[in-house]
Amino acid sequence: MKQKKPFLLAATAAALMVLAGCAGKPDNYYTLASPVAAADAAPSTLGSAAPLYIELAPVAVPERLARPQMVVGRRNGSVQVDVLEQHRWAVSFENELQDALASGIAARLGALDVTKGGRQSSQPVWRIAVQVRQFDAIDGGRVDAGFNWTLRRSDEPRTMACQLNLGEAVAGGIDAVAQGAQRVTAAAAAAIARSVSAARANPAATACPA
Repeated sequence: MKQKKPFLLAATAAALMVLAGCAGKPDNYYTLASPVAAADAAPSTLGSAAPLYIELAPVAVPERLARPQMVVGRRNGSVQVDVLEQHRWAVSFENELQDALASGIAARLGALDVTKGGRQSSQPVWRIAVQVRQFDAIDGGRVDAGFNWTLRRSDEPRTMACQLNLGEAVAGGIDAVAQGAQRVTAAAAAAIARSVSAARANPAATACPA
């Protein structure tokens, strides 16, 4: 019987070690959505004389972020970023952000999110379009984000324009980065909800209150 050559045995062992190493590093998945505190949530307007509907357009994000992998910058002013294959959002970042914003806004207003349908055409809806100017995360540093958005009620010609800059310090570790991104997203949802309330209260307003 022929014996296996030593270099074949070594190659086989090395391949098994690589496979074992990969198996020991499972992917980690994160969400930007977070529960809205009871104190911040509004009673549902459904069933009332004036139900509130919101519709969030697909969120525009910088092209480098339009992926499921987390994109994390390096400290000390480095221009390099790391695309983390084993640390991912539950879906592509722009979709994860849209879902988190829509649910957070709706909960704070007592509104129904009809982004994916569920509204009769005769019912007015607040249409929200969000653009992310910046969403930069640094492990052990900060998460800094900039948002622009517009509001328009479907049966009105006016449009309200708003913008917001946010920042959160984060501890070391990707879990801490994800939690910081989640807090930033929640703060943006709260600000957008306040702008909808302001627009409803002042039909002449075309800019967000300072």
